[in-house]
Amino acid sequence: STIQKQRHELQLLIAELKDREKELNDMVAVHQRQLLAWEDDRQRILTLAERCNILENELHKRNEIIKTLTQRLKLLESQQNDSKTTLEHTQQKFKELSQKATDTTLHCQVLEEKNQNLNCSVLELSAKIGQLQAREQELLTMLKLKDKDILEATDHITKFTSKFKQLESALRAAKSEEFTINKEKQDFKLKLKELLLETNKLKDDLCEKMKENNDQREEIMHLKKENGYLKNELALSVEKANRKDQLLQFAKSKQVRTDTELSSLRQV
Repeated sequence: STIQKQRHELQLLIAELKDREKELNDMVAVHQRQLLAWEDDRQRILTLAERCNILENELHKRNEIIKTLTQRLKLLESQQNDSKTTLEHTQQKFKELSQKATDTTLHCQVLEEKNQNLNCSVLELSAKIGQLQAREQELLTMLKLKDKDILEATDHITKFTSKFKQLESALRAAKSEEFTINKEKQDFKLKLKELLLETNKLKDDLCEKMKENNDQREEIMHLKKENGYLKNELALSVEKANRKDQLLQFAKSKQVRTDTELSSLRQV
C-alpha cells in the first residue's frame, strides 16, 4: 500500500512536473517571442536613431540655410534702404533740375521777348534806313544844287551809318546770346530726359528688388514651417523611442521575474 501510495504520489509528481515542463516550454516560447520582439524593437530603435541623426543633420542644414537667407534678407533690406536714399536724392535732384529748367524757360521767354523787341527795333531801323535812303536820294538830287547842303547831308548820313553799324553790332550780340540761350535750353532738356530715364530705371530696379524680397520672405516662411514640421516629427520620434525604452524595461523586469521563477522551479 505504501508502494502504491508512493507510486501514486510519484505519478502525481510526474504529472505536475509535466505540467510545469509544459508551462516552462510555454514560458520559453513566450520568452523567445519577446526576444524576437525586443530584437525587432532594437532594430527599429537603431533605424529611428539613424533617421533622427539624418533629421538632425538636415535640420542643421536648414538652420544654416535660414541663417544665410536671413543674412541675405538683411543685405537686401540694406540695399533697399540705399536704393530708397538714392531715389530720394534723385528725386531731390530732379526737383532742383526741374526748378532750374523752369527758371531757364522763364529766362528764355524773357530773352525771346527781348529778341522780339530787338527785331521790332531792327524793323524800325530798317524802315528808318529806307527813309534815310530816300532822304539820301533827295539829298543827292539836292547836292547838285547846294554844296553846303550836301556837306551837311553827308554828315547826317555818316552819323546815321555809324548808328546803323552800332545797331547791327547790338543785333549780332543779341542773336549770339539767343543762340547760346537756345543751346543751354537744349542741354537742359537733354539732361532732364536723362534724369527721367535714370529715375524710371531706379524705380524699375526698386520694384524688382521688392519682388525678390517678397519671394525670399515667402521662401523663409516656407522653410520655417518645414522646420516646425521636422521639429514636431523629431519630438514624436523621441517620444516613440522613450516608449520603446519603457517597454524594454518592462520586458527586462518580466524576464527577471520569469528567470527567478524558473530557477525556483528548477530547485523544486
